[in-house]
Amino acid sequence: MQRSRKSQTHAGSARIAAAVSFAFVSLVICSTLRAQVPADYFKQNCASCHTIGGGRLTGPDLKNLSERQERDWLVNWMLDPEGTLKSGDPYAVKLQKEARGAVMTRSPGITRSLAVALLDLIDQESQLEKSQFAGTQLSDRPLLQEDIDEGTALFLGQTKLKNGGPSCIGCHTVNSLTGLGGGRLGLNLTRAYARLEGRKGLSAWLLAPPSLTMNPIFTKHPIDEEEVLPLVAFLKNETERDEPANVTAMINFMLYGIGGAVVLLVVFDLLWNRRFRGVRQPMVNESYHN
Repeated sequence: MQRSRKSQTHAGSARIAAAVSFAFVSLVICSTLRAQVPADYFKQNCASCHTIGGGRLTGPDLKNLSERQERDWLVNWMLDPEGTLKSGDPYAVKLQKEARGAVMTRSPGITRSLAVALLDLIDQESQLEKSQFAGTQLSDRPLLQEDIDEGTALFLGQTKLKNGGPSCIGCHTVNSLTGLGGGRLGLNLTRAYARLEGRKGLSAWLLAPPSLTMNPIFTKHPIDEEEVLPLVAFLKNETERDEPANVTAMINFMLYGIGGAVVLLVVFDLLWNRRFRGVRQPMVNESYHN
């Protein structure tokens, strides 16, 4: 009996020790994750429109943001930018005018606690001589025809992206493409250079695309910085050419699709009729002879 009680006591102590150890490890892991989330989140969802100390992109430079507006306002703005703008808030209207009409949208997965953590991150980065989110220092040298050619090959997938990401043409198109054109899942990028206000904004978007489709893919397979300038050159050239949309390519795509469907239906019908006659004819012949 005494041995049984001792065994139970020992087992209970072991369970308590294991629970305490598990709780401690979980706390350490959770703390680490919380420390990493704001920086990762900013890179994936904010860096395409904002820098911290690197100048304006589509949105304003966020350096010393807390000195410009109260924190409660900033948190509410991050949680519901469109609602704040629709309310007629004067500061929100001012931000939209400075962004030339571009409207900030609610970032995926944003919560009040994450918004607060992001503001803490911005405050910390603002105190540094150079923030990790100051943006890419893309060369301002004149773009050459060689850059355009290299960017064209990257866009079309003739040259593979270094980090294994999919080529642009799989989801996007530009008006100059002939044949069936490019993909239609993403935006037409003919005027992307103008929409993103030039080299700096476009390069930031390429390095951290914020769209729900592209973000998970290019977080794991980011576009290399050496590939950004050629792609910028290609898209700048497309904006300057500004060719009309290739309606013929879309019509051809639809016609090919319809034609292919008709051919498949005809082939299926022939196979089915042959199968049907192969079963029915012997039965008819047997009935006739009987």
